[in-house]
Amino acid sequence: MKSPIPLAEPTWLSEFKAFIMRGSVIDLAVGIVIGAAFTAIVSSLVEDLINPLIGLLVGGIDFSNVFVVLSGTRQATLEATRESGAAVLAVGRFINAIIKFLIVALAIFWLLKALTRLRVRQDAVKGPSSTDRLLAQILEELRSNRPTESMPAPTTPPAP
Repeated sequence: MKSPIPLAEPTWLSEFKAFIMRGSVIDLAVGIVIGAAFTAIVSSLVEDLINPLIGLLVGGIDFSNVFVVLSGTRQATLEATRESGAAVLAVGRFINAIIKFLIVALAIFWLLKALTRLRVRQDAVKGPSSTDRLLAQILEELRSNRPTESMPAPTTPPAP
């Protein structure tokens, strides 16, 4: 049923719709979803593979459970110590976060490096641009219009 009172769509709403439907916003949304999934993979890599190996190398320490108690009583685990109300510096978790960041940064570096190489290859395959072709045509035209006999060298006027 049509509204008896015509309602105009606010300008900001139509601008927002246009903004959301732009390709770059949708690409960004897809990137965020993929990034969240990648973060879960990196977290598992660090917590389930790298930390046990580091713990084995340094004498069987549970690396993610390394913490310093500032005040309160120390319990067997970080979670138990926090639940008891103690103030804790979770050094192991902080180091985990640094390792995760370095892995993600390295992955992004390699991804950008691969995309840059791909873009350079695509540019090489495309051949000369339209501007380059136009300049080549102009040069060819200038060469074909040049007189066949050699032009005399320009003379300099005598000094006064």
